[in-house]
Amino acid sequence: MNAYIYLRALKHAEHTVFCVQDGQKTYFDSQFNRVVAYSSGQQVKRSILDSLTSNLNVQMAPITFNYNVNAKKELENKEPWSPCDPTFVDQLLGGWMRAGDGVTVKRRSPMSISAMRPIHPLLAGIDKENLTFDRSDKPDRHPVNVRIGEKLMTDAEIDEFLSTNNRTLPRRNWIPDNVRTGGLFVYDIAIDLRTLFSVSTNQHEPELSKDKIEDLKAKGWVESENVFGKCLVLPKEEREKVIPALASALLNWRITSNQARTFSLMETLAVAISDNANKLAGAIRAKLIEDGEKPKAKPIIDETAGADVFVTLPCSNYVVTINESADALDKAKQKLIDMMMAFDYENQLVVK
Repeated sequence: MNAYIYLRALKHAEHTVFCVQDGQKTYFDSQFNRVVAYSSGQQVKRSILDSLTSNLNVQMAPITFNYNVNAKKELENKEPWSPCDPTFVDQLLGGWMRAGDGVTVKRRSPMSISAMRPIHPLLAGIDKENLTFDRSDKPDRHPVNVRIGEKLMTDAEIDEFLSTNNRTLPRRNWIPDNVRTGGLFVYDIAIDLRTLFSVSTNQHEPELSKDKIEDLKAKGWVESENVFGKCLVLPKEEREKVIPALASALLNWRITSNQARTFSLMETLAVAISDNANKLAGAIRAKLIEDGEKPKAKPIIDETAGADVFVTLPCSNYVVTINESADALDKAKQKLIDMMMAFDYENQLVVK
């Protein structure tokens, strides 16, 4: 009974921005001397959980934001509080931590998620453009305000200032050096089936408070034991609702949060699934090609590398493929469902 599922997926992004804080996130690839874009593992995880809760039509867990008022009557931002409640599916699969309110409780997410980054530095790039916020076509509908300190100038004062100083006030703002990215990107996910639907009841390094343990037992969670010790397991009927929604979310997520702009389909081109992590790297990879003094890279989908590979129709736009199909993602989803359903969550320990 293998305890892990490994997934690698190839996506295409087109002239988009993954994250807008300080512009597009980038890093420098020292081997190929290129700056390339990426989406952080945290953002990928949030996007997957957004898709999961949407698939199930349930709300995310409520997070409490805490503030203190200091001696200067200023608000200080303190650590947000998670409910630490696995009955919320985003908590169960995303993990939690809460400190400063009694005993510290924390749960590591059963999903380890990489950043989404270029499959090869030469197969993705960034470009810059100057944007404009322009309302000059209808000047009567968009007034211009000018302030001197806190004082708002009147229209007459503005007119006199402009004529005296030979100036104009266009209804247009330039936003320079906006970074966009495009190319072929991969992300990797490892799912630990031992803790996917199991929450530890160990009170030495607790994931749950004692009250929450009793509450879960009353709600039908099953008492069991895994390699980490005694635990509570989500009931089978609830798992059977979550698993298909999770399988879909792992493959079909989009960056749709307020940290993304300039919409791109970010279509999934290929998926590799295995219980052996080493086989994923060979299934979806790139090959460096010498071309004089300027190296090039070629994306490769290898169905003989040992993993189960699923190739979608759009993949043939960018990669030489053989067995692309319209139902590739449906088959990949079913493969994930079968692997998650097959694990014996209530009886994980082998009885000798």
